[in-house]
Amino acid sequence: MEPMGQSESREGELAKLPPGQRLQRGWPVTHYGPVPKFKPDRWEFRVFGATADGDKRCWTHEEFSALPYSTVVADLHCVTKFSMLDAEWGGVSALAIVELAPPAPDVTHVMVWAEYGFSSNLRLTDFMTETAMFATHKDGEPLTAEHGFPVRLVVPHLYAWKGPKWVRGVEYMTADRRGFWEERGYHNIGDPWAEQRYSYQEEPGDGPEL
Repeated sequence: MEPMGQSESREGELAKLPPGQRLQRGWPVTHYGPVPKFKPDRWEFRVFGATADGDKRCWTHEEFSALPYSTVVADLHCVTKFSMLDAEWGGVSALAIVELAPPAPDVTHVMVWAEYGFSSNLRLTDFMTETAMFATHKDGEPLTAEHGFPVRLVVPHLYAWKGPKWVRGVEYMTADRRGFWEERGYHNIGDPWAEQRYSYQEEPGDGPEL
């Protein structure tokens, strides 16, 4: 029998798990394709598309690293059914990027672009949450290459595929468009608490036609 404190702690952790998820100790590596090689002299982070002034905004790696650094303690829920709780993510908040490069008034969605042309679409309201983070660190340590160095997006209230590794930019969009996994059968929204894993679960209005 577990001691009372440990039992209560575990019950509290299990209560934080969305439906169908299991508690994960440690952080498994999951991704599609090879790990890209980081080339700092060629790396840039772009915000483009329907920006407020019509211009794109670019930061070199050095410039991006100098942007205001913040942290958030949040969970990560993978569609493969593991959840990692209470990680500290450090980096540049999505809200900071929106403030520096505002979207046009009619923007409704963003496409987050990563290495090798990988992409993931989000509603602007999901992107502009206080916990959405372009993470460069986890628990005070720089991300490893396998986990997305130099930058990965973390959107804790959605499944983790909505936060790509190796992010290179954000496209503001005035209409929704499916990203890489969304075109291949994953749910267009990806809310773990509603267990929105696959496109066949979508309701009318959840996303563009496949």
